[in-house]
Amino acid sequence: QVQLVESGGGLVQAGGSLNLSCEASKNIFVINVMGWYRQAPGKERESVATMTSRGDINYADSMKGRVTISRNNAKRTVHLQMNSLKPEDTGVYYCNWRYGAYNYWGQGTQVTVSS
Repeated sequence: QVQLVESGGGLVQAGGSLNLSCEASKNIFVINVMGWYRQAPGKERESVATMTSRGDINYADSMKGRVTISRNNAKRTVHLQMNSLKPEDTGVYYCNWRYGAYNYWGQGTQVTVSS
């Protein structure tokens, strides 16, 4: 079991920035993928950015150029720097850890972008 604890959400005006952080309680496997997903009201959960333990990164098209994902494998942390935020970025942001059939989620942190 991997527990994920997120922090850094909040209320920000359009054009502002937020930095989300997530720490995993442990790594079941050294090789894994950590990332961020979000769910807006009435919508399905979608990927924002993911990063493998090897350093491969994938960004959602809607977030490219506005977000940067980073991780520290030794500290089991992943961070998401979000800039130029838009009202449509509002939602609950979830940290994710996965490898193979193992898939864990954090409790989510609310991000609200006001216009």
